Amino acid sequence: MDRLTEMEAFSNVVDQGGFTDAAKKMGISKSAVSKHVSSLEARLGARLLNRTTRRVSPTEIGLAYYDRARRVLNDAGEADALVTSMQSDPSGLLRISVATDFGVNHLSPVLSDFLSVYPDITVNMVLNNRYVELISEGFDVAVRIGELEDSTLRARKLTETVKRMVAAPSYIEQFGRPQKIDDLNEHKLLHYSSQSSGSVWKLTAPSGEKRQVRTAGWLSVNDGQSLLNAAISGLGIAHLPSYLYADALKSGEVVDAMPSLPDEVQGVYAVYPPGRFTQPKVRAFIDFLVDSFAEKGPMDW
Repeated sequence: MDRLTEMEAFSNVVDQGGFTDAAKKMGISKSAVSKHVSSLEARLGARLLNRTTRRVSPTEIGLAYYDRARRVLNDAGEADALVTSMQSDPSGLLRISVATDFGVNHLSPVLSDFLSVYPDITVNMVLNNRYVELISEGFDVAVRIGELEDSTLRARKLTETVKRMVAAPSYIEQFGRPQKIDDLNEHKLLHYSSQSSGSVWKLTAPSGEKRQVRTAGWLSVNDGQSLLNAAISGLGIAHLPSYLYADALKSGEVVDAMPSLPDEVQGVYAVYPPGRFTQPKVRAFIDFLVDSFAEKGPMDW
């Protein structure tokens, strides 16, 4: 007889407290359940059940076997469900976390195309500028820019962006262009107040030396688009990714404030919980993002 069927019959007898109810749950005859259990006991060479006229209960050995058998049956059920899920069309609620700047400017515009391709998926996109815990906060996927902090998550690179200092031509005309990193101490700096590094810009000098510049004191905003607008209006120098400033740079609204510094290239990633199996809705969304941003970055935004 099939080993899994024997396990299932025995486990159902224990769960239901008897052969009659176990047979009803399995949709087979009482005698068939009894044969499966007897065959299992014969194969193992041990009595697994105490049988009386009024009730059936597991022996000590039977109880220990039940715990393992139930685990095996649960794993088998999950394996079956996994195959079914992998062959099914992507569907269900997809919760996405993304930084406000990137979400508003680049993710929101492509969501309509995604939902038209996958009408059985519903999206809940949360825009915020804090680091979210994907698993504990119930997110399926997040879009993150820069160095990835959590190595336990799975990640797929979507594209790249270049972070540089930009300012309006009018600001450069009035205050001059900083020639070296130390000159920034004499300039009006626009600070992104939600960045994880605090009120500090991490820069790389032409020599390759890593430097830090404290930026608090002139203007702090927790929104990158607002910082770009402030830079365009001539309020100071902003340190921003190219997915925000690329159009303004092309139009001449801002210029590179320190072109002598090397490019600070950052990856744009889709990150999602670990595990060998990726849900169809998550896999479909990440594949869609890869295609959507295939022509983007580092300066092509």
